[in-house]
Amino acid sequence: MIRTMFRQALTVISCWFITTSYCYPQSALSLSIDACYQLAEQNYPLVKQYALLEKTREYSLTNASKGYLPQINVNGQASYQSDVTQIPISLPNIDIPLISQDQYKLYGEVSQPLTDLFTVRYQKELIEVNTAVEEQKIEVELHKLKERINQFYFSILLIDAQLAQTEILKRDIRAGIDKNKVAIANGIALKSSSDVLQVELLKTNQRTIELKATRKGYADMLSLFVNHPVDENTILEKPYPISLATEIKRPELKLLETRQKTFDVQHKLIDTKMLPRFNIFFQGGYGRPALNMLNNNFDLYYIGGVRLTWNISSFYTQKQEKQLLHLNHNALEVQKETFLFNTNLTLKQQNSEISKLEELMQTDQEIVRLRQNVKLSAQNQLAYGTATTNDYLTYIHAEDQAKQNLIVHEIQLLMARYNFITTSGN
Repeated sequence: MIRTMFRQALTVISCWFITTSYCYPQSALSLSIDACYQLAEQNYPLVKQYALLEKTREYSLTNASKGYLPQINVNGQASYQSDVTQIPISLPNIDIPLISQDQYKLYGEVSQPLTDLFTVRYQKELIEVNTAVEEQKIEVELHKLKERINQFYFSILLIDAQLAQTEILKRDIRAGIDKNKVAIANGIALKSSSDVLQVELLKTNQRTIELKATRKGYADMLSLFVNHPVDENTILEKPYPISLATEIKRPELKLLETRQKTFDVQHKLIDTKMLPRFNIFFQGGYGRPALNMLNNNFDLYYIGGVRLTWNISSFYTQKQEKQLLHLNHNALEVQKETFLFNTNLTLKQQNSEISKLEELMQTDQEIVRLRQNVKLSAQNQLAYGTATTNDYLTYIHAEDQAKQNLIVHEIQLLMARYNFITTSGN
């Protein structure tokens, strides 16, 4: 009984959820500009390069670590020599063997480097730094995505605002049509005057069609970048005005700093090339002759000890190699100064643009207020026949143009602020 009641209740609840889902459609998708930044970075194909770099780094470090392990060599040699060592004396009852001129040797050697440990350490450090350089190059490319997202995002916002203003214009034209009907009914306006307003309403509808088509083009491009559907139902949140920080924190600067670290490591590697190499070795083999030169038979042998090798010729190129690193370092500093100069120049231009748009918006708001007063007065005059439909259309188009200018300047100001933040890297 309890199970039956439970099943009935569950069925009722399920039906209620299904009915609700059909009666109340889901809310439209909403996207913010920060979410677009994140989605674009996650879905950009270049992001896959991170995994490849990590694998390359692991394999390179593993190979470099092999330098800590004993080195094993196997060698073989067969030779014929024109002369051999002989004892230039003859002793009675003593047979001194004669060494063969064809000689054979097969041996293996195990050596454990001692001083190469510093070289291996710096090689691993260089691998880490080079990987960081490549990763930072990806960060630079991903940062450039923000500029393209800004272009698409704010273009869609501008079109949405223009569509909203177009609806307001339609409302004003319909209000004029209603006022004009009163004048026609009172015999103070011609019926053809209503046709003029109807034509303007149709032209405004065409404008809506054009704006929606343009919006779809931008939405499709934005959708490709964020890998998420963006259509006419997608609501793009209008960003809040943000404070402007003038400190430059671009990923290009970090890339230059990381590249500088590679020169530091390379400088250490040059110094290690000058050091003498010590290693412990053990060699064992089979040949003729072995270590005993008076034994002309094949025999086993071994030898072990400490070996010193010192490549003195490294001193020939050490100074020039360090000078090359110094020149590369100076070139890197010049690149940094040039980048900062150009970035600061762009920021000054963008800051001037922001100031200009702020002043224009203040004027736009006053113009809209005055144009709106004139339009409202023309609406009343249209009902009493003291204003023609052409006069009314002139006034509402003037107000519409003033509002369009305000909309454009407002979105341009938002975009200029976000471009400023993108340029500064904050």
